[in-house]
Amino acid sequence: MKPKKRSKTRLILGSYYYKSKRYLEWNLGNAKFAKQVDSAALQYTIFEHKTPLLRRLKDVEMILQYNKIKNLEIAIRKIDNIMIYPGETFSYWKSIGIPSKRKGYVEGMTLFYGGFKPGIGGGLCQLSNLIYWMTLHTPLTVTERHRHSYDVFPDSNRTQPFGSGATCAYNYLDLRIYNPTDQPYQLSIKMDSNFLYGEWKTINESTLSYEVYEKEHKISQEYWGGYIRSNSLYRRTMNRYGELISDEWITENIALMMYQPFLESSNKG
Repeated sequence: MKPKKRSKTRLILGSYYYKSKRYLEWNLGNAKFAKQVDSAALQYTIFEHKTPLLRRLKDVEMILQYNKIKNLEIAIRKIDNIMIYPGETFSYWKSIGIPSKRKGYVEGMTLFYGGFKPGIGGGLCQLSNLIYWMTLHTPLTVTERHRHSYDVFPDSNRTQPFGSGATCAYNYLDLRIYNPTDQPYQLSIKMDSNFLYGEWKTINESTLSYEVYEKEHKISQEYWGGYIRSNSLYRRTMNRYGELISDEWITENIALMMYQPFLESSNKG
């Protein structure tokens, strides 16, 4: 986990390689991608969640947060009410497309090698984080998700386990969700001046409920002086009577901490 510095040339070439590889897979692969949008809402909400749009983060100018809201508004138009039929796969980036100035995207905050910088389309990770967390509470299957490699800001009023989000970078760090069920699911995304809202809807009332929790959460100091934060996410599945059906491992998270652990921060983010 000791960070490796990459040259600018290697970063550019690496990005080009992985983007090209993804384009080939989109066009020549076997996945059947979800693309139909239906404004008529399906009847039953399986899970819903909301996250605050504005947070005061240490050393981050608020203009980047306001710009993030503009970026989210554009991206939401592409995926709100998208349908995932049985056997289909939802691809975050294939549905949203490349975030560019031409489409109206502006500079928001993007995480970069343990820090942050302005970037066109910055802030869209809030949307992928929301979708991933909601999906863990449904029968849908996450087939691709990338963890955050760096823990950049101290916890502040955390209500979800560490590592319960999904980082994204066009187009090679994707979030993909497969529908293995026999009924369609619909992703609903909305926002107001304070929150980003999400729902997964379907045609039948669910007989299952889910609880996502963490185990083995720890912070360890490495030989080279840095700190690593890690945990594992698990999920309990219960039937309508609250009886346990399964208790399964979901994923492991390992991130390099970019702030001093065990210290109270006067300006948490």
